[in-house]
Amino acid sequence: MARQRDIAEKPVVARRAVAVGVLSVRPSTRRAIRSGAVEKGDPIAAGELAGLLAMKRTPDLIPHCHSVPLTSSRLEVTVGGRGVRVRAEAATVGRTGVEMEALVGATVALLTVWDMVKYLEKDARGLYPATSLGPIRVAIKTKGTGSQR
Repeated sequence: MARQRDIAEKPVVARRAVAVGVLSVRPSTRRAIRSGAVEKGDPIAAGELAGLLAMKRTPDLIPHCHSVPLTSSRLEVTVGGRGVRVRAEAATVGRTGVEMEALVGATVALLTVWDMVKYLEKDARGLYPATSLGPIRVAIKTKGTGSQR
């Protein structure tokens, strides 16, 4: 039997989570993103918007997640190092945390970027040998006045 966890007895407190992740891409792809030369448009702006929208839809994607009214959400996509980095932050005042919302936002943001640049990443066989997603992880979690990193 599938069911959600009963959170009725949990206290209503401020909760916040930050997820971070990376999409590794070729140097030429990073240059194309920076110079605005991606055919589908701006993958940074599209990734940020897609990630924010995904945070709101988390319970539609993950069956056991409760619907959480987000009190704030932020998503930043940047190009640097070996690829594209994301930082997704979700907050609520409620009975359950927002780790899944932050993780879903980060993941969808990076998948959106991958979708927009995949034509630059494909090899002759249509594969992506230089492209990888992850790690994606919860970097910060706070509940009430305490926090865990």
